[in-house]
Amino acid sequence: MSSIKEKINVGIADLAVIHNPAVLVTVGLGSCVAISFRDPVAKFGALAHIVLPGIEQSRNRENPLKFADSAIDIAIKKLLEKGCSKNRIESKIAGGACMFNFGGTSFNIGERNVEAVRKKLGEMNIPILAGDTGGNHGRTVEFDVETGVMSIKSAVLGIKKI
Repeated sequence: MSSIKEKINVGIADLAVIHNPAVLVTVGLGSCVAISFRDPVAKFGALAHIVLPGIEQSRNRENPLKFADSAIDIAIKKLLEKGCSKNRIESKIAGGACMFNFGGTSFNIGERNVEAVRKKLGEMNIPILAGDTGGNHGRTVEFDVETGVMSIKSAVLGIKKI
């Protein structure tokens, strides 16, 4: 029996909800933030790749998975529909780099994304077990739903497991 787990790609402004065992992967995280969710008892997990902090501040609300607040709402709703318990759901976050610097002043959307994710998860009482955010380097994330381990790969820092 093979122990290789299926890898499922999660695109930008996207969300995947899966029953383990599987590895959810998202690439190209710069200022974007990846948020993993897991209910270790129900054995479900999810990974969201958000682009912007809040849907209310946006004129284009076509894809609610693009925004920290609405994507987290949708992820939690889908996990609860699968039988997960809100008081067991835990999260990890990665990304939120400062990728752009305009003439000495940084328009730090990455920092604003991380703040929005932390605020929304806090409001929903979803604990953040670990995070790898900030800096000025891109990241690729692999989230193992079965073990809860998030592997963060960057050209700058190599591989970090949280």
